[in-house]
Amino acid sequence: MKTIIAACSQNLSGSRASIQTALRTLLAAPWPSQRDIRSWLQLLSVLQWVLSFLLLGTVSLLLLIYLAFTSFWPISALYLAWIIFDWDTPEKGGRRLPCLRRWSVWKHFRDYFPVKLVKTHDLSPSHNYIIGSHPHGILCIGAFCNFITGSTGFGEMFPGIRPFLTTLAGNFRLPIFREYLMSGGLCPVTRRAIGYLLSKNGTGNAVAIVIGGAAESLSCRPGVTTLILKNRKGFVRMALQHGAYLVPSFSFGENDLFRQVVFKEGSWMRSIQQRFQKMMGFAPCVFYGRGLTSVQSRGFLPYARPITTVVGEPVTVPKIENPSCEMVDMYHEMYVRSLLKLFNENKTKYGLSETDELQIL
Repeated sequence: MKTIIAACSQNLSGSRASIQTALRTLLAAPWPSQRDIRSWLQLLSVLQWVLSFLLLGTVSLLLLIYLAFTSFWPISALYLAWIIFDWDTPEKGGRRLPCLRRWSVWKHFRDYFPVKLVKTHDLSPSHNYIIGSHPHGILCIGAFCNFITGSTGFGEMFPGIRPFLTTLAGNFRLPIFREYLMSGGLCPVTRRAIGYLLSKNGTGNAVAIVIGGAAESLSCRPGVTTLILKNRKGFVRMALQHGAYLVPSFSFGENDLFRQVVFKEGSWMRSIQQRFQKMMGFAPCVFYGRGLTSVQSRGFLPYARPITTVVGEPVTVPKIENPSCEMVDMYHEMYVRSLLKLFNENKTKYGLSETDELQIL
């Protein structure tokens, strides 16, 4: 009996010593610093945005289709009825939620790159504006951060101006995703939606359009500043019809966030990309960024590269209901000159050399 008690006492002493050793090891281990915690929060904020952008619409659609064949089918039926009832809302100004624009996660999103907004001229609330956003890049991160979130101070820099960002109309047909987009201030890039904001929503509206679109994303790669703009004149015609001033903006660093496999013009892969873009409205780019675990690994997250969006001087535009082609061409040339001036005056400040030129196709 004494032997059994002694053995138990020895085991308890050993267990106690092991626990004490483990606690001392844990306490001696370095705790995450505030800098580490900020880095993790920034990475998670970008991860949630990328996953929302790439998967939220598709996953929501598949989920509703699945629920339609289960005992939860009323959920799918009710949401389908809601979409039918709410079908035109995206083209009538949407349904923005100021609280979402002020969401604290966007500050971590901004600081990951970081993203910065630079103002060069005032915008009067007594006018409406079309802001040309260049370049498209892969995911339009600069345009989203500056015109949709309030993290870079757009509202403070341009008091009285309500920013909107346009995107593919098909995105507003995806369940749940459409609500997410509208809550931030996105609207379809259609004549009806843009015309509503410029004519039936009062003044002080700034509609940002990524003019190069999907075609421009096919040429996006670090060190290249090529814009698809020469034959994109619809935005100028709309500006004339509604008397909206044209404002150029350029996001320096946008093309440095991902690495893309660029196929040569005339190659069969390039032709497939272009045909897909014409049919679906977006281009299937072959790109990669950093992984979730480390910067050296490859994944779908953007690299942490600074983005500086410079908003230029407004081009004054008269209101002409039926502008001639010559009038459209004239104001298009004025816009291009203003954009080139903006680029050349700021390129050396934000990572480019004096010899870098803006190519417009």
